[in-house]
Amino acid sequence: MQQLTPSNPPIIAVIGLGYVGLPLALAFSNQYQVIGYDLDSVRVDALKKGDDITLQSSVEQIQEAHNLVLTNELSAIANATVYIVTVPTPVNADKTPDLSPLLYATAQIAGILKSGDIVIYESTVYPGCTEEDCVPVLEKISGLQLNHDFYCGYSPERINPGDKVNTLTKIKKITSGSTPEIAKYIDQLYASVITAGTYAAPSIKVAEAAKSIENAQRDINISFVNELALIFDRMGIDTNEVLAAASTKWNFLPFKPGLVGGHCIGVDPYYLAHKAKALGYHPQVILSGREVNDQMSSFISRKLIQLLAGIGKQIQGAKVVVLGVTFKENCPDSRNSKVFDIIDQLKEQGALVDAFDPYANAIEVFEKHQVQLITALQKYDVILLAVAHDFFKALDYAALKSSPDAIVYDTKAFLDRSIVTARL
Repeated sequence: MQQLTPSNPPIIAVIGLGYVGLPLALAFSNQYQVIGYDLDSVRVDALKKGDDITLQSSVEQIQEAHNLVLTNELSAIANATVYIVTVPTPVNADKTPDLSPLLYATAQIAGILKSGDIVIYESTVYPGCTEEDCVPVLEKISGLQLNHDFYCGYSPERINPGDKVNTLTKIKKITSGSTPEIAKYIDQLYASVITAGTYAAPSIKVAEAAKSIENAQRDINISFVNELALIFDRMGIDTNEVLAAASTKWNFLPFKPGLVGGHCIGVDPYYLAHKAKALGYHPQVILSGREVNDQMSSFISRKLIQLLAGIGKQIQGAKVVVLGVTFKENCPDSRNSKVFDIIDQLKEQGALVDAFDPYANAIEVFEKHQVQLITALQKYDVILLAVAHDFFKALDYAALKSSPDAIVYDTKAFLDRSIVTARL
């Protein structure tokens, strides 16, 4: 492999222009010729106008990226020398990995793959997926051979949606390659745009495993405090007050209870668990953590029913507003948000449920979850703060209450304690 030099620049194709792909394409376009490819023609057309519904990139950033071409035509990326795959890796209804978007993107690349090309995967997968699942597709369709005709790498995405401080270039990047030479090349490629630096993993499997445990670790830590919340609720103790007291010790880890959704933390542990079970080991800690976190929406629904009963009201016919439907604060991403589970459960109990979120895409929410977001708030028997959007800090909660004893439930310990009836 030739050295990465100004006289030998790559042509980079980024496959998938979502929360991960677009910032990556923009970053690389500062130094290289980049082609951003996405199947969604509506998404591509919007980006050409500078409109990024993910809110990860500004109009100015997109329009000033003169070395970036945006397209939904596969033929437009045929001349690329480096392909970077950033498509989603969700789970099926049975919590098993859904590799169909990843393998479809791989098949598309395979159809145009040339001798000397490099395919780098950023999508979160289980250890071994790149070499055991993706490479065979590349070889079969292209007729080329790994490490003889083409090469592979893995550099896991670490994008934090909605975070305007820890942006792509400010987060250290793990890199890896299918040969030592390619690993060095890929590391140099990312190092040229990632100001925080890179970490060269010794193998693709190590890089894949590192990514999978990042989110599994966070999931387990949150599950611990969620279990504490379940216990302390039965004791009549405010969990956040307990955590505030415990955090006075210097080495106490500052995790808080809450809903765990999104495309990473609520999904990635299942990928690691799937691979472990395929090898004959049933992971206990990882899956038990998942079980705890998955039941939090049901706990919150039951808690609201209990709180209503405490003021002499039934859930049936009660007017409820859910503030926030995205999986995290100040972000429009509603993928795998557990808030919709709460909405469904309350509706099943006969509640009249409104959902309000100034960040979420109303069309996307309705199409995927059949939830119609409201644009104006009324008065409610229950006000459920589900997502800690900054916007919600300034609301007049007293004005939203249908009666002085109406319930204000805070799942994020976000509001002033004097405002809320109870919190998770």
